[in-house]
Amino acid sequence: MKISARLSAVLAASALAAGAFAAAPATAQVAAGTGTAAVTPPDISLTNVKQHLADLQSLASANGGNRAHGRTGYKASIDFVKAKLDAAGFTTTLQTFTSSGATGYNLIADWPGGDANQVVLLGSHLDSVTAGPGINDNGSGSAAILETALTVARTNFQPTKHLRFAWWGAEELGMVGSRYYVNNLPTADRSKISGYLNFDMLGSPNPGYFVYDDDPTIEQTFKTYFAGIGVPTEIETEGDGRSDHAPFKSAGIPVGGLFSGAETYKTAAQAQKWGGTSGQAFDRCYHASCDTTANVNDTSLDRNADAIAYAVWNLASGGGTPPGGGKVFSNDTDVAIPDGGATAATSTVNVTGITGNAPSNLAVGVDIVHTWRGDLKVDLLAPDGSVYALKAANVSDSADNVQTTYTVDASSEVANGAWKLRVQDMYSGDTGYINSFKLTFP
Repeated sequence: MKISARLSAVLAASALAAGAFAAAPATAQVAAGTGTAAVTPPDISLTNVKQHLADLQSLASANGGNRAHGRTGYKASIDFVKAKLDAAGFTTTLQTFTSSGATGYNLIADWPGGDANQVVLLGSHLDSVTAGPGINDNGSGSAAILETALTVARTNFQPTKHLRFAWWGAEELGMVGSRYYVNNLPTADRSKISGYLNFDMLGSPNPGYFVYDDDPTIEQTFKTYFAGIGVPTEIETEGDGRSDHAPFKSAGIPVGGLFSGAETYKTAAQAQKWGGTSGQAFDRCYHASCDTTANVNDTSLDRNADAIAYAVWNLASGGGTPPGGGKVFSNDTDVAIPDGGATAATSTVNVTGITGNAPSNLAVGVDIVHTWRGDLKVDLLAPDGSVYALKAANVSDSADNVQTTYTVDASSEVANGAWKLRVQDMYSGDTGYINSFKLTFP
């Protein structure tokens, strides 16, 4: 991950909430990723991912201790990954660029088949800083998508959409390689990328589980995976604008991704949630010589690698809405929730430009920060005042926060108008606020 002086405060948020639903004009259900039956992917071998990391470590050790842009260790790393993909049947392209007076390399690998007008692109930066071998940053992301690509070949996966993998150069100098790739894509080819998924630092030794809050379908796909294995997630904020998704996002391409933390310190609440040590950086060896194979948490690396496979098999299989396929209306203004009062908090989203009625699968994205979510009764109000119950209060539900997407059959409602999220704190003693509310129309 690119160096930044900014240390962002990480939003504390839980995994998908398991809300209880009261009777209403329509019954809401928790959406499962794309809203269709999930595809079960093959397991991504942790042993194989770690072997790739050991190989990258060896290449660094043999080339001055790093794999940085313009150094022999980086070119050796690119050649290593390319050879494996060529042998597996991928069509590979080595793209060159110049930065800081040295030649840089991007490696692009296309899996044959799939709709070339719908490309699911996965990427990670392969370069390290000059200070060390860069095994967590970012051998971890590079090795994880490499093994995912090899698993695609090994299982002869034939997705509906076209699959492309990329390893970027000179990220540590300011996303130079990925920006070069995006800037040199013809406009028509940019529009064919239905989603870019970025993976930068997946095995931090004091890990967190962070999901990019960008494209709603990609975001929900990752959240669904982690919820299925009982691992809470938080929205990724530390790396905003600091990794290779940034050029794609700036070009209007839907993005998403995963991150396990860098130099920001883990809070006490995060340590209680995920284990590890509070008051310590997620990665104490960030951009240092000690970022070696000893600087990787196996559990984090394994979970994140499997999450990548889950996203690939579901987003590329044609089983759900393509990333970026929905029209999103959102309100990110914080609204305080009165504690134990008769007054409810409301957040309003104004929907315009939708023809006819709302859909039968209206996605309602809810992000509520609260110290005892069991206190909360959550409803969706249609423009005509109809109430759709999303979550009932349940005093025994002692977890914090409500961060999930509900699916509502709102087909009897006119789409355009003011939709409201209404949140009422039914019991006193705990506090919170509505962080964001969004509606996604397919």
